[in-house]
Amino acid sequence: MSGWDEGAVYYSDQALAGDDGAGSRGEAGTDSNHSLLQKFKEFIRNFETANNVFPYRESLLHNPKFLLVDMGDLDTFDSDLPAKLRSSPADILPLFETAAAQVLVSLKTKVAGDTGAMEDPIPGDVQILLTSKEDPLSMRSLGAQYISKLVKISGITIAASRTKAKATYVTLICKNCKKGKQVPCRPGLGGAIVPRSCDHVPQPGEEPCPIDPWLVVPDKSKYVDQQTLKLQENPEDVPTGELPRNLLLSVDRHLVQTVVPGSRLTIMGIYSVYQASNASSSHKGAVAVRQPYIRVVGIEETNDTQSRGPAAFTQDEIEEFKKFAAEPDAYKNICSKIAPSIFGHDDVKKAVACLLFGGSRKHLPDGVRLRGDINVLLLGDPSTAKSQFLKFVEKTAPIAVYTSGKGSSAAGLTASVIRDSSTREFYLEGGAMVLADGGVVCIDEFDKMRPEDRVAIHEAMEQQTISIAKAGITTVLNSRTSVLAAANPPSGRYDDLKTAQDNIDLQTTILSRFDLIFIVKDVRMYSQDKIIANHIIKVHASAGRAGALMGESKPSKEENWLKRYLQYCRNECHPRLSESATALLQNHYVKIRQDMRQQANETGEAAAIPITVRQLEAIVRLSEALAKMKLSHLATEENVQEAVRLFTVSTMDAAKSGINQQINLTPDMANEIKQAETQIKRRIGIGNHLSERRLVDDLGRMGMNESIVRRALIIMHQRDEIEYKRERRVVFRKA
Repeated sequence: MSGWDEGAVYYSDQALAGDDGAGSRGEAGTDSNHSLLQKFKEFIRNFETANNVFPYRESLLHNPKFLLVDMGDLDTFDSDLPAKLRSSPADILPLFETAAAQVLVSLKTKVAGDTGAMEDPIPGDVQILLTSKEDPLSMRSLGAQYISKLVKISGITIAASRTKAKATYVTLICKNCKKGKQVPCRPGLGGAIVPRSCDHVPQPGEEPCPIDPWLVVPDKSKYVDQQTLKLQENPEDVPTGELPRNLLLSVDRHLVQTVVPGSRLTIMGIYSVYQASNASSSHKGAVAVRQPYIRVVGIEETNDTQSRGPAAFTQDEIEEFKKFAAEPDAYKNICSKIAPSIFGHDDVKKAVACLLFGGSRKHLPDGVRLRGDINVLLLGDPSTAKSQFLKFVEKTAPIAVYTSGKGSSAAGLTASVIRDSSTREFYLEGGAMVLADGGVVCIDEFDKMRPEDRVAIHEAMEQQTISIAKAGITTVLNSRTSVLAAANPPSGRYDDLKTAQDNIDLQTTILSRFDLIFIVKDVRMYSQDKIIANHIIKVHASAGRAGALMGESKPSKEENWLKRYLQYCRNECHPRLSESATALLQNHYVKIRQDMRQQANETGEAAAIPITVRQLEAIVRLSEALAKMKLSHLATEENVQEAVRLFTVSTMDAAKSGINQQINLTPDMANEIKQAETQIKRRIGIGNHLSERRLVDDLGRMGMNESIVRRALIIMHQRDEIEYKRERRVVFRKA
């Protein structure tokens, strides 16, 4: 029995009682609390790293409020301590904190007391925060065997409550004899155990104190800050067909208000239980049924705009990445790894590669932030692999959220204000754009979204924040995400006989926020169809054989490599434009604006897709992303030329697509269109509905050409004289 003859002072340690209210003497095995205290003090004082630095001593002097302790260091110093800490953390941690406070007092110089004599400073409260390199547990595997043990889990915070004051010691006063008493409170969500009777011995003739005589004196009690968080499983950890689980966390003192909803966390804490106050009617009488929660003793935030996952790269990996980036055709190799199962669409793959790598985020001296994330819109026919691109990006991007336009509301995409059922107070829950902070949001069926929901993501796409002012909560959340959206034209297929405005039925405000807009058409060509058919059959045949060999589909090594390379590039490389590239870009932008102005003058109306300063910034971001792929810190002229080419084949091409506006109308055609307009106005009264098909048939019987009538309808629609309702019904709005 080690430590029995140390000459220790033996005392009752009820004040250090854990969650279960029992002292820690039984739990601490053969070591007495005193010898554990000495070991912890020795560890803080004497632990040193390889180059003769005492990290914990220095850290304590530098920041006396809390001390961050690595479990690996503790294991190196004494292998028994981490085991004890893991098995009974509620008992050992208060000892550790007492040791830290005592070491801090001994490290500080003496101060003059009230009498003028030099005295030791009063020991302050030091919070011990733990970190470790071990792998986190799954939230689903937390069972009864982990209660009162130290656990490590990761997830996304979806809600954070307001800060509350939690009593550590409650001061009681007897209402009969006015005797005071201090009762310790259990940490976490536990309460204080108030004795039933007063221990005052009545004098002869004095009335004895009744049962339950205690009154709480809140002003004289001691408090610490406390906050509750809700942690949800990471989306990639949720099994197919299951709903994500969530768990209550309790944080106190210096961990309070360090976490915002939407942050990805890895936490260490004590898996505890508490009695829920609003127990459901089925559990009303069940005294033994308790709700689990985690009392947090250490937080690691895994995304500070960085990607999640192990950020530590081995030296071999770094060398491999640098060797790959130095190859002359690195850009081509990366593009070949983007969605290899999809045939063709080379430019779309290049754009998706740029989106995954992203440009450089910039902070200006006046506090303005310029986004570095690239937004891409794929618009076109069904079955052109748009959703496949989205699914590939969701798998490959380090952080990604996939959502469909029809099933997404404004609150679901940004943030919703929810009332807590137990406390009745409002709290924020982050939506898809907040949860994907630092990654990519894939929105499918973008055109099917309600316009008011689409407006909600305007701010998130350009300013990269989400402002909330609802139910007394006014706040700004970060949503530094790239958006990859897929949409169909209004008629389902892309119609070459219509103008660009009619095919791209989205508002100018949202279109200008997309850096690249691709028109993806299903071109019917015999030779190409044959190659595509051959490719798809090969994919199916090889996938069938590979599936039979591998059994379950695991992410391939290639896919993992790309993910790791992405993470490395995003963390390490932040390119800027070179001088020559800046001049080249300036000339290109001015020329593009000139061309668009000329086109507008010739046709008499503005282009469907505006070319604004945002598009100039888009080309800058693309150039930076192309440089980042090669781990270059300077975007060269070559990068700018490729960025301009991508921009030309996507957005510029889309702006000029559809029926050519420069059709020189002969005077006869113009006259016929005017007559058709007059007849249409006669046929439909203001505010009345009429089917487009019926209108065309009626005017056809009057001897008018169908194409002329449709052309007249398009022109009237552009002038906002008529509008199309459901099922292509024409409504006449104004004369």
